[in-house]
Amino acid sequence: MMPPALSLSRSPSSSASASPPYPGLRSAVVAVRHRHRPSFPAAGICCASPAVELLPSLSPDILVRDARLEDCWEVADTHCSSFFPDYTFPLDLVLRIDRYIALLSGFSVPPGCMRTCLVAVNTNALSRSISIECGDLRDADFQEKHGLSKVSIAGILTVDTVADYLPRKGPLKQRRTGIAYIANVAVRKEERRKGIAKMLVAEAEARAKSWGCRSMALHCDVNNLAALHLYKKLGYKCIPVPQDAKWPEPKIAQGLRYNFMMKLVPKM
Repeated sequence: MMPPALSLSRSPSSSASASPPYPGLRSAVVAVRHRHRPSFPAAGICCASPAVELLPSLSPDILVRDARLEDCWEVADTHCSSFFPDYTFPLDLVLRIDRYIALLSGFSVPPGCMRTCLVAVNTNALSRSISIECGDLRDADFQEKHGLSKVSIAGILTVDTVADYLPRKGPLKQRRTGIAYIANVAVRKEERRKGIAKMLVAEAEARAKSWGCRSMALHCDVNNLAALHLYKKLGYKCIPVPQDAKWPEPKIAQGLRYNFMMKLVPKM
């Protein structure tokens, strides 16, 4: 399940240039929305939300939080490796850089809307993006100075109230309210079967409740049986959509079909 690309955006009150599908320096809310999508040759196809686990065992080493500016490259890499696994060099590098730039630049959200990018951090893993500096890497002061924190992005998810892919009551530009939409759910291959996708969805639902939303919505690839199993286990139900319905739907790869799923926001 995954609409187009990623990018970091803040809340409606923040400027259009200061949020990433990965949050800002001041732990700004992250958004996953892309200005444009690069036109790549048919070197691979997009997979819809492949990273969920059927029988996960929750890991105490995983922390779910808002994405930060320093997470941008790992978020872009997690997104691309999960949704575009068939891309090879140099297209895979170009795609990652494109997502990375989108996250750094950030985008605003419409008035009254919210958006954030959540990341699951493995607190026991070393960061995959460590720059080489002169100094002793074993020295605690050096590590703190150069930000060599022992964390790693294990999974990502974005949730918003923008309603880009929700059915409209009237004209297409008339957005739905009170519904939070989940997208871009991805877990790194080596981090699966730890309950990470479940933890990300649970945090997304908590955010939706804090935003005053009444229900959750998402699209899931009809062929992604593992994802369908997880969402149904979490209480999401497939909602029939009339064939002549004139409302937006994620379009990633030709022939890719989605189930539209919803659930009421849990009372916590």
